[in-house]
Amino acid sequence: MATTIRKQAKGAKKFALVLALACVPMMAQVSGYGDKAQGENTGDQLPQILKKVQVTQRLNQELPLNAQFVDDTGAPVTLGKYFDGKHPAIVTAVYYNCPMLCSEEMDGLVSALLMVHLVPGKDFQIVVVSIDPSETPELAAKKKAFYLKRYGHPETADGWHFLTGQKPAIDALTGSIGFGYERVPGPDGTMSQFAHASSIEIATPQGRLAQYYLGVEYSPKDVLLGLIDASGNKIGSPVANILTYCYHYDPQINKHSLIVARVVQLGGMVTVASLGSFIFLMFRRDLKVGREYDSHEPDDETTGGTDKG
Repeated sequence: MATTIRKQAKGAKKFALVLALACVPMMAQVSGYGDKAQGENTGDQLPQILKKVQVTQRLNQELPLNAQFVDDTGAPVTLGKYFDGKHPAIVTAVYYNCPMLCSEEMDGLVSALLMVHLVPGKDFQIVVVSIDPSETPELAAKKKAFYLKRYGHPETADGWHFLTGQKPAIDALTGSIGFGYERVPGPDGTMSQFAHASSIEIATPQGRLAQYYLGVEYSPKDVLLGLIDASGNKIGSPVANILTYCYHYDPQINKHSLIVARVVQLGGMVTVASLGSFIFLMFRRDLKVGREYDSHEPDDETTGGTDKG
């Protein structure tokens, strides 16, 4: 038995080493984005800019269906075009030139939809709206082609809508869904980027907000249930307000403030610390039990060399 315990302890030690090595690239990935840094923050308060980019969940709020946009073909449309009174819609506010977070959000949405057995354009609509008034229908068309290809079902193209518009229409939409954003300087010093959080919303066939999903990864089961409930005009419940933020460029220090890394790194550190503490305690326990067993185990001379294990 002592031999078995020693083997278990040795195995635990090896596992701890493997865990430590596995965490090295994870933490490097979070903080190693070239010249991007986490930036500074004082105390336990959010940076001032992030107080303006919260997502306020406004369930049962009606979307501005009369808001004027331009679709990815260059045609003028109203938001109400995508709400026929029969089918729900997934709505999200992004900007197409976003250097990081919006792509993560769209990737998460596509990944979830691949496991949702409903068909865009037939069972629901997908409406993606740019918050940047300078972006063009040509850019929207490129983004649509990219994500439609990633989705792998070109026959659903009629269910994907990538819109651009001017600030009054954009503000009407973002105001209705509670999506805060703030224009910030880009690498060249011009106000070409946006600080914002990440979320998708599901709206009823009549254009009322039925459910929010925050972050950049979405449960296919939750999305499916959200679409089914919304199709029956059921309004969901608020979700935990854990946000993922986009980074912004700080021209004073010539670096990016990687807000999203702060959130991911904190979660990773907590997970690693918890697993490390558990392994350390189990390792010490196994060693203690092994020593106690050795101190009470009869030796071979006393037992005449007979193994009574």
